[in-house]
Amino acid sequence: MASTKNQSGSRKARVEAMRRADRARDRRNRVITVAVSLAVVAGVCGFGAYVLNEESDQKEAAEAAVQAPVEGEKSWDAKKLGRNHVAKPATYPMKPAVGGDHHQVWMNCDGDVYKKPVADMNAVHSLEHGAVWVTYSDKAAAADVKKLAEKVSKTPYSLMSPVKDQAGVIMLSAWGKQVTVDGADDPRVDQFFTKYVQGPQTPEPGAACTGGMDANGQGGVGMKK
Repeated sequence: MASTKNQSGSRKARVEAMRRADRARDRRNRVITVAVSLAVVAGVCGFGAYVLNEESDQKEAAEAAVQAPVEGEKSWDAKKLGRNHVAKPATYPMKPAVGGDHHQVWMNCDGDVYKKPVADMNAVHSLEHGAVWVTYSDKAAAADVKKLAEKVSKTPYSLMSPVKDQAGVIMLSAWGKQVTVDGADDPRVDQFFTKYVQGPQTPEPGAACTGGMDANGQGGVGMKK
């Protein structure tokens, strides 16, 4: 009888020990699960913060690049550049012109690439609307002309044309701004476009770059914008 009681007590002790071991194992597993979850959350939060910081740094760098002056850029006081519509030929102190009195009809500047020279008076009106005007002399390399033409054709509010007697081989102009670059791959090309296509210098932001003068000297009849 005593032996039976001892055996029963021994089984209960073993069962209780096993239960305690199971409870302890469950507690360890919960602790491990919570710890791993916290680590994952911390990692995700840390990665998210890193991404946000990285994006913020990139945004600040891009803004700084836009605000920084383009190396070698020339500027004219926009307030002193006339903006009257005139019918008589206007003269400009710089070539290509970057502003001043101009014809009432603008040159189409919706990525238009002109193979022949265009009238300064019409192109200046395009600059007033926020366009960048790319010009090149007959000394420009054919490869540069082609690459610049491809860029302009993909860029609304830009136009391109030859100017035989300009000082630089390749020049970029916006209202009151102008820079001479070394070639199509010059990093200042992208910088100038980024900064001045519909940039802060634009006297008439949002004004049209279509519906003006085309390559054949047609269009824009009666326009007064």
